[in-house]
Amino acid sequence: MKDRTVILRYAVAFLVIIMFVGISASAAAAEDDPGAVYVLTNQAVNSVLVFSRAADGTLSFSGNFATGGSGGGTGVDPLGSQGSLVLGLWHRRLFAVNAGSSDVSVFAVDGLNLRLLDRVGSGGVMPVSVAVHENLLYVVNAGGTPNIQGFFVEPSSGHLTPIPGSSRALPGGATASPGQIGISPDRDVLLVTEKGTNQIDTWTLTDEGLAVNGKVTTSNGAVPFGFTFLRRDVALVTEAGPSALSSYEASDDGTLQLITGTVPDTQKANCWVVATKNNRYAYVTNTGSGTISSYLISPDGSLRLLNATAAVTGPGTAPIDFALSNDSHFLFVRLGTKGTVAGFRAESDGSLTPVGSMNGVPAGAQGLAAR
Repeated sequence: MKDRTVILRYAVAFLVIIMFVGISASAAAAEDDPGAVYVLTNQAVNSVLVFSRAADGTLSFSGNFATGGSGGGTGVDPLGSQGSLVLGLWHRRLFAVNAGSSDVSVFAVDGLNLRLLDRVGSGGVMPVSVAVHENLLYVVNAGGTPNIQGFFVEPSSGHLTPIPGSSRALPGGATASPGQIGISPDRDVLLVTEKGTNQIDTWTLTDEGLAVNGKVTTSNGAVPFGFTFLRRDVALVTEAGPSALSSYEASDDGTLQLITGTVPDTQKANCWVVATKNNRYAYVTNTGSGTISSYLISPDGSLRLLNATAAVTGPGTAPIDFALSNDSHFLFVRLGTKGTVAGFRAESDGSLTPVGSMNGVPAGAQGLAAR
């Protein structure tokens, strides 16, 4: 009887191991499932280009979908922002700014197809960045008197409803030149970078979606541009002036506490930043150097430079907007002077391996998202 019990226990343990291995293998395979990359054209007739991403990271053109609005600005970096095109929860919605017509468009995502659901006024002039957290969306407007405006996203229809009393003027006023707006992972804090004043603005968010208790923090380095939140409400903020990255912890009351200040990447014009899903590595694009730098993130949010030239896109290529796939296995960057999207495989040690590029992006485009 005792021997039979022991044999049964071993059999159960073996089955559990087999099931665990099978689940792990399935999960690993799923991580390399095909996906998509989206680019906002920011043209007079604004639209979103959709590129199909194969399991090996290579891209092919799939379609072009009008936003119903118009883009704005000229040059390599016409909006001077990160987050002008963002995916919502479960990647079922895609949100795009129309800087020229001062409104925001919402798409339903169905595979490689997009369906326009709504287009509403941004509550200001020249929207340049949007942030979404479940059914809450905020946009920052850079023109006129720069301001933020909140919206509720209706779950089933995707329609946007302005939140009464949610508009707030940026503390920096007409010279603010906002770079990005974002919502912390716990939905407690709203954050905006001001490139023109070297300020970082924060508000706390009420259950009703109102931004209250505004605070202003002087950026540790000059020209705070783009940022990304890590899981534990740590914000990594780029500093284009010194070409560096800083990390801050955001308290529930909106206070920012510096963790690591101004870690240079030795390159030029560090502006856009993304972090891997496991919060282990961060990548920044150096527009003036034609490179991508990598940083190592410690569990407490502190930073150190890993590789100043983790990838080289080439002199004069002006890498700007970029995004990681949902599994963080692939990194895609738009080369501002080349009309291309370059792809890289993000390795487990943080290094980047080129996987090819795709042409067909018009001059003046701004905004890139990936899944």
